[in-house]
Amino acid sequence: MNESNFLAKHLPHTKSKALFERAQLHIPGGVNSPVRAFKSVGGTPIFIKKAKGAYLYDEDGNSYIEYINSWGPMILGHAYQPVVDAIRAKAEDSTSFGAPTELEIQMAELIKKMAPNIDLIRMVNSGTEACMSAVRLARGYTNRNKIIKFEGCYHGHADAFLVKAGSGVATLNIQSVPGVQAHVAQDTLTCAYNDIEGVKNLIASNPNEIAAIIIEPVAGNMGCILPLPGFLKSLRELCTQQGIVLIFDEVMTGFRLARGGAQELYSIDADLITFGKIIGGGLPVGAFGGKRAIMENIAPLGSVYQAGTLSGNPIAMTAGYTLLKELEDNPIIYSELEAKTKTLCDGIQAALKKKGIAHRINQLGSMMSVHFGSHEINNFEDAKTCDNNLFNKFFHHMLSNGVYLPPSAFESWFVSNALSQADIQKTIEVTASFNP
Repeated sequence: MNESNFLAKHLPHTKSKALFERAQLHIPGGVNSPVRAFKSVGGTPIFIKKAKGAYLYDEDGNSYIEYINSWGPMILGHAYQPVVDAIRAKAEDSTSFGAPTELEIQMAELIKKMAPNIDLIRMVNSGTEACMSAVRLARGYTNRNKIIKFEGCYHGHADAFLVKAGSGVATLNIQSVPGVQAHVAQDTLTCAYNDIEGVKNLIASNPNEIAAIIIEPVAGNMGCILPLPGFLKSLRELCTQQGIVLIFDEVMTGFRLARGGAQELYSIDADLITFGKIIGGGLPVGAFGGKRAIMENIAPLGSVYQAGTLSGNPIAMTAGYTLLKELEDNPIIYSELEAKTKTLCDGIQAALKKKGIAHRINQLGSMMSVHFGSHEINNFEDAKTCDNNLFNKFFHHMLSNGVYLPPSAFESWFVSNALSQADIQKTIEVTASFNP
């Protein structure tokens, strides 16, 4: 395709601009989640009207090949028909009961069947709630207060997690978060991702005080960053030796990187695992589960309290069950996703290399990210020192030509299996027309 076909194209966003102006009168910053405001990349956020398969459609009638997929859960594409049909059918029975249902049991059984090392699991309403509850449980189980998290990892917006967090906090360059009490911040110890010696030093400096280490086993909130060989294994060994609860935040990686998530992929057994997004088929949902000895401390079995009226609500459960069952019944989906993502990465890499643009692409399964720099990207500091202004130009070039990327250099891309080879080739061709 001729390069000029791309450079001459500028999609109109008249309605999106008007809606954003209107939204700012009623909603803080005009958005209900900060990264949507486009503050990092500049410009006006695009207001979406609908989506189907691999495509978004905005209020101005523009269509986009998209690589966000609701930040992960739309692994089979938007408005996946079996999920839509299941939601419609279940809604006839009511959208919430606030009482037990058989569907919750079926969902728990399916998750346990697919993901390793889960004896008991509790449904909640978001990934934030799952991570918050898992940390509270770890503290109650160990009778310790401090946790270790990794710089650039984002585990939701609970107070304990907003210390040196990734995702939106990194995007907006917020160094400290007002409202987070000092003693809470002091109990959250941070270390560079992939720095096992740093973890050892923190443990040595805080003997018998660390309740949990929480980590994204494959980071998705500072771009896609993979664990270095042996890093997760060393964390597991340290936690076992020190009586520390190892929490894998698989809100992004669970059921996306593999049938059993990162635990299966890396053959590492975490003590507690958190899920979100995908187990609701895109509806608000989360879950935390793990070893029986720890999970039995949750009320009503134990005294660590956690509750939620909408937890396990039938609409989220039927959507998630339908999607997970499809993944379980058709494991070839994972190899198809891997192949598509690899083709995309190879094509983008070749296009940028031909332009002489320094870059690094990190990829695992159907997660990937493009960083503009010549150095390896193994932690948050590496990601921060890339040319993120160049990413912003790249983002707007792609957007203007019908390719919707995450509006931040600190977010992973997510590929869906609805993506066609033609979609991939168009994405590569648009990349090849980028002239910063």
